[in-house]
Amino acid sequence: MTPNYQRVQGEFSSKSKTDIWISFLTMYTLLSGLYKYMFQKDEYCILILGLDNAGKTTFLEQTKTKFSKNYKGINLSKITSTVGLNIGTIDVGKARLMFWDLGGQEELQSLWDKYYAESHGVIYVIDSTDEERLSESKEAFALQDLIPSSRRPFNSTDLFAEQSGAVKNAAHYRRKTQAPRDCPATTVK
Repeated sequence: MTPNYQRVQGEFSSKSKTDIWISFLTMYTLLSGLYKYMFQKDEYCILILGLDNAGKTTFLEQTKTKFSKNYKGINLSKITSTVGLNIGTIDVGKARLMFWDLGGQEELQSLWDKYYAESHGVIYVIDSTDEERLSESKEAFALQDLIPSSRRPFNSTDLFAEQSGAVKNAAHYRRKTQAPRDCPATTVK
């Protein structure tokens, strides 16, 4: 059985051209879908929140340096307060983590909730050496619990504290500020 193509002056008829283009587009769609399935990574967006000068950008830079092979990072002494947003991307296995480091100034804290709908988690960073601002940090952290769960698609927040002589670890900070019990505490050395 041979295909029934009608030749008109050396070219296929318009119906045959349409069939060929449909076949080509179908194959392209299938192959591009297979490529995406094989090589595309799942993306997860993580917010990094905390007061200004708490160490959010330093945490992001250290994380990128540790998990990105060819990333040299910026000199930590040259990091300044974030005005707006820093974005860092890290590939871990078959996942791509996008960190959104949001500015911690009081004026910018009102914008934090706008990012919750697109995020999969939150890391809240505290400068545990600045005991004068611990209560301010507690208030900013507590305000996040007022956001409706429909705007927060994650269940809990991780709590990080830089290890220092003043505050020994994040668990101590959690007790001192009465952070929620479901909030795991991690000390960053």
